[in-house]
Amino acid sequence: MGEDGGLAGVLGQAANDVLADDLGVPVPLPTVVSRVVSLVPSLTETVASCAPGLLVGATDWCVHPADLAVTRVGGTKNPDVERIVALRPDVVLANEEENRQPDLDALRSAGVAVWVTRIRNLPEALTSLRRMITLACRQPGPAWLDAAELAWQQAPTIGSMAAVVPIWRRPWMVLGRDTFAGDLLARLGVSNVYGSHQDRYPRVDISELHNADADLVVLPDEPYRFSASDGPEAFPGHRTALVSGRLLTWYGPSLTEAPAVLRRQLAAARVR
Repeated sequence: MGEDGGLAGVLGQAANDVLADDLGVPVPLPTVVSRVVSLVPSLTETVASCAPGLLVGATDWCVHPADLAVTRVGGTKNPDVERIVALRPDVVLANEEENRQPDLDALRSAGVAVWVTRIRNLPEALTSLRRMITLACRQPGPAWLDAAELAWQQAPTIGSMAAVVPIWRRPWMVLGRDTFAGDLLARLGVSNVYGSHQDRYPRVDISELHNADADLVVLPDEPYRFSASDGPEAFPGHRTALVSGRLLTWYGPSLTEAPAVLRRQLAAARVR
């Protein structure tokens, strides 16, 4: 390659730090990050709240903020790898649950740095987001992270209730063990009837849900869009609470308002 090519390679290598993501995977990152692609809606919102100019690509499902003007790169489960590579990102942000390993492997094989988050509860969310912002994106930690932590520390519970939490119908699926949404509900005084199930998102027959020892049925509006006319009618005689799926399942700036709004929505549960 010659001396110039060899020197350029050394300088390029020196300009990168190798840092570990949430899974402990080494990620080579430039000391200055200026181009970011996000494959997770909540991570997109997180970056946009701190440094919107960094985002050059996001999924079709990244709808917050509403005025986000970036190249769309497909869905969380089927991103367009070639389009992402063409955007020349300094780093791609992903999540171990939301994104598929083959897609992340394909990006890495193309020479793209991929930072993967792992979030199963509130403390993990706060730590993971801070690391992603400060290490992967090279930005200062935002004030809303501290505000979110304080909001949840001060959040009053609605008492002590047991609930089933459907997240899909046809077939019926519910929150199971070790989920971020389940942890948030527990912090508000709502225990998950299926919280000890062997699966994280088990399929459960509706007749079993009817007979579950639950005080409440919690119906979020995503990933399935439960609403007053689609969901409560499946649980006659049961108290149902319609809640914001974004506030229950997203980790990002919405965490600051989530405890107050979710508590209010849960308290409004009624037989419909």
